Amino acid sequence: AAARPGELWDAVVLTAADAAQAGAFREQLQEKLRRGELPRGVRYLVCADPPGPRIGNGGSTLHALRCLEEQYGDQWTSFTVLLIHSGGYSQRLPTASALGKIFTALPLGQPVYQMLELKLAMYIDFPRHMRPGVLVTCSDDIELYSTAVTETITFDKPGFTALAHPSELALGTTHGVFVLDPESFSGKGGLEYGACQRFLHKPDVETMQQSGAVCVRGDLPQPGGSECVYTDSVFYMDHGTARQLLLFYKQLGTLCCEIDAYGDFLQALGPGATPDYTRSSSGACREGPGVVAVRQQLYSLLQGTALNVIVLNNSQFYHIGTAQEYLLHLTAQSRLGFELGLQPVAFSISPGTAPSSAQLSIMHSVLEPGSVVGPGSVIECSRIGAAVSVGTGCIVSGSCLDFGVDIPSGCILSSVSVTVAAQVRYVTMVFGVGDDLKKSVKLLSDIHSLQFFGASLPECLDLWSIEASDQLFSSEEPHLGLWTARIFPVCDTRSESARMSLNMLHSVQHKAAFKLSGFQLLSVEEMLTYKDVEDMLKFRKQIYDEICLQRQKE
Repeated sequence: AAARPGELWDAVVLTAADAAQAGAFREQLQEKLRRGELPRGVRYLVCADPPGPRIGNGGSTLHALRCLEEQYGDQWTSFTVLLIHSGGYSQRLPTASALGKIFTALPLGQPVYQMLELKLAMYIDFPRHMRPGVLVTCSDDIELYSTAVTETITFDKPGFTALAHPSELALGTTHGVFVLDPESFSGKGGLEYGACQRFLHKPDVETMQQSGAVCVRGDLPQPGGSECVYTDSVFYMDHGTARQLLLFYKQLGTLCCEIDAYGDFLQALGPGATPDYTRSSSGACREGPGVVAVRQQLYSLLQGTALNVIVLNNSQFYHIGTAQEYLLHLTAQSRLGFELGLQPVAFSISPGTAPSSAQLSIMHSVLEPGSVVGPGSVIECSRIGAAVSVGTGCIVSGSCLDFGVDIPSGCILSSVSVTVAAQVRYVTMVFGVGDDLKKSVKLLSDIHSLQFFGASLPECLDLWSIEASDQLFSSEEPHLGLWTARIFPVCDTRSESARMSLNMLHSVQHKAAFKLSGFQLLSVEEMLTYKDVEDMLKFRKQIYDEICLQRQKE
């Protein structure tokens, strides 16, 4: 339904890595609005990063502010904005690469919720208690919290305001950590407001201890004693601060390096901030030319700005951006699954599979009687035939398996529709859950260090009769890796493409030759370039209609 003014966000902004991804996001938003799956009274804006060098999520934030101003003029000065960083290529969870992590399905709801709806639901109380400004979040994390009935989370202070969650010290090393002002925190109660002395970006344990970030809490049932640090998740900046950053971006002209919304904005804040981090290369971003200069300018701009912290003592932060985390939270009886009420079977036709205790997850899929899905596996937006057996710890996404096959354990299988020579064709990527799609080497002589399902890439290429050469990889620069390796055959049907890719995997597992020499081959990188979102959504819609029809019959 349409919302009353002030009840929901004035604008929800999704960032995208490039124009192609932005187009895919817009298509999915339109489809969701048409089906009544999103609130109507909200403006949805998709903002693609400018072409050229990658600019990091900090650059995307700045660019999104410019998009807001271009789209809505002075009107945006009164907006409450939810800005979701969704522009990654999802190399650690490749089943989400084609349609985007923010559209990842969750085993919940009829039809199933996606991360976007979960974000809107989790932050449902925020806009009503927020002055105009921007709340910044990522597309692959979930923050759950509990506060007393009388406590509200309010974003009404100038500068930045961040949520903080008690975490074990080990988690702090991969996150941002707040050094809190001990005067303003007791560590008791569900919700506390206070000031932050300084912000540490992915510090080691020694740095946390020396800077006074480690707190001792008597009420924490954590293993390893009651030591904890307060880690970051979502942060808010009021409109005045956002406008200051936008002016900075305009004056900069073109941003040519990656900056980090957490590392490069928040480390400049608080009375204890020092400019040391601007020169250190241990930041999360790849060093581009000029990154030190930009960091120093940001530091000068933001220095002295307040960093307010809302400590949620009774809260939990979850990340589901990697294949391992995704499987853990969706299929093992995880705390997240319990807290969200995730279902083993959600909006699917799945006769006889999955008793309610089953540790698996089937979403938006049709499984025929006789099919078997092993524990710890996720099936999403797929058709699984009667003679299919899926091993343990697998992810099968967007695929049509209408032939007899045993899918080995620990396998990721994901089919993508592509437009090649003006025709819709199909390619299916297949990997091991532990394969590192981010890893790349510069020299052809080093590709033996790339592992595909436990075998070295040259071994696999031999089995597939593919010659190792520079032409094998799709990247402009020398990034030779599984992401850019042209190894996946283009086929005429979705089912045939899954069959071919599983044959490739079978050949590697059994060291038996399987010739790919006659096929047109694409890399994952190219699949995303040529992807046909409309056709992928059409396949999902067919499954959706079939499930709805079955529901009506029942």
